[in-house]
Amino acid sequence: MLKRALLLISFILVPLLIGGISGYVTISAISSWYSTLVKPSFNPPNWIFGPVWTTLYILMGYSSYRIYQSPKSDSRNQALTIYGLQLIFNFFWSILFFKFHLLGVALIEISILLSLLILMFIRFKQIDRTAAFLNIPYLIWVSFATILNAAIWSLN
Repeated sequence: MLKRALLLISFILVPLLIGGISGYVTISAISSWYSTLVKPSFNPPNWIFGPVWTTLYILMGYSSYRIYQSPKSDSRNQALTIYGLQLIFNFFWSILFFKFHLLGVALIEISILLSLLILMFIRFKQIDRTAAFLNIPYLIWVSFATILNAAIWSLN
């Protein structure tokens, strides 16, 4: 029982750490460079991003744990590989956008991330419907972030 609890905690900590590192690297750009950009009317306030991403990372971690706990199979391995790939793309989007100010490149990157998330959702759903559905808020948020990225790129 303790082993399973520790495994669950580690699965939740991985995306939280990835997001935390990415956020740490880019946080200074929020109050400086990002504040100077022209943004669309639907741009949310900056304070909302931290709580939203924390929640999404926890859901991601728990859903990936559920997939990992499923019987070993090629399908499970593919689902976890896609999960890992999307985490990499998730990590680098903030750095491309906020640290390097590459709005167009970040738009391409987040579009790939969104495609990976759709594929991940499909693969997860084949294995564990609950694990898949836990990622619906993440899919919605990244869809919104893609539109927001496109709008900011277009306005600047």
